[in-house]
Amino acid sequence: MKLIFRSVVASFLLIPLAAIGRPQEAPPSDQPGRLADLLAEGERNNPQIQAARHEFEAAKQVPTQASTLPDPQVVLQHVSVGSPRPFAGYTNSDFAYIGLGFSQDIPYPGKLRLRGEIAKKEADVSQQRYESVRRAVLMEIKGAYFQLAYLAKRRAILDGNGQLLRQVEQAAEAHYRSGMGNQQEIIQAQLQQTKLLRETTDNELEAGKIQAALKRLLNRPQASSDIEPAELQETSASYSYDQLLSVAQSNNSEIGAAQKMVEKQGIKVEAAKKDFYPDFNLQYMWQRTDPTQFRAYYMATVGVRIPIYRGRKQQPELAQAQAEQSSAKSEYETQSQQVAFQLRQHFLSAEKSAELLKIYREGLIPQAHAELQAGLAAYQSNRQDFQALLASFLDVLKLDEEYWQTLAEHETALAQIEQLAGLSLR
Repeated sequence: MKLIFRSVVASFLLIPLAAIGRPQEAPPSDQPGRLADLLAEGERNNPQIQAARHEFEAAKQVPTQASTLPDPQVVLQHVSVGSPRPFAGYTNSDFAYIGLGFSQDIPYPGKLRLRGEIAKKEADVSQQRYESVRRAVLMEIKGAYFQLAYLAKRRAILDGNGQLLRQVEQAAEAHYRSGMGNQQEIIQAQLQQTKLLRETTDNELEAGKIQAALKRLLNRPQASSDIEPAELQETSASYSYDQLLSVAQSNNSEIGAAQKMVEKQGIKVEAAKKDFYPDFNLQYMWQRTDPTQFRAYYMATVGVRIPIYRGRKQQPELAQAQAEQSSAKSEYETQSQQVAFQLRQHFLSAEKSAELLKIYREGLIPQAHAELQAGLAAYQSNRQDFQALLASFLDVLKLDEEYWQTLAEHETALAQIEQLAGLSLR
């Protein structure tokens, strides 16, 4: 009986290092462009990105419309004399005539140019909003992908844990048959097996939810085949916080949109000042009566639209534009502070998670494995109880899961930095 027990424990002693292993640098993925392919697919097919892109394309068509003169008006006149019938009095009265003319509204010089510049800035704002939506969607894809990769790794860990727990159960049974253990140890090992089944089910449920979210972001049918992520690999970031903040001030789409809005409101203030000046209207008319008796008439008219209600119209318009300009400047400052705050948070998260990964690799996990091996030897010689052995075993499993979860959080933090700073760290 002792020979059976020793062989079981000896085989169990070798399995944890082979089945779990210490986290090391992951080998190159069979599909190194997997995430890049998904990002390209999302950029092509995501409805939110497409809607923002179309909105930007529409906004680009506005500046030429706003900076072009109003359409001219063509006028056809007919005046009859002595009767409402057409051409009555045309041959015997110089008051009866047919007239043809046109009129053109002409804004004060500079107004059309400013309107075009306002529309151009609005298109720039729309472009920044499109870029913001694009980056946000790509960030969601990255986050879902990293979480999916973690859950896939966790499923493999749970499967390996099941095999290890069966070895623990066999060791407990051998211990029991040798007379050194009790039946409760076997039941505890079986209970842990059932808990692993529950964790596996929860893991599959969470993975299914993320699969659905990722397919939605990629605009794939929900019934399509599941996405198989590559194994997570740690990305090293070589930028300091100050460098990232400097880049974000130039590249962040939210800050860019706020800056373009400030510029737009500044032009609107100039346009409001222009509205204190009059607009013009030019008309020209040709009139023709009987050509055998009367000569043709030619008439030119210049009209001026005078802004006489300045206190009720132009001055409030200027005050509104100035208030909106101040609001835009405050919004720009708010957005800059918000980006700096978020960037700091994610930078610290990435920095500390990188330190944790090193602690896991070089300290916690090797120490947990050493403790498990020592516990197995002690349990074999009946110098340690089953509870201590099981606790050591669960520590190894927990630390392995925590390592990969921390790695997923580290990659997600870098993805959020990429979104904020508008650069690639990979």
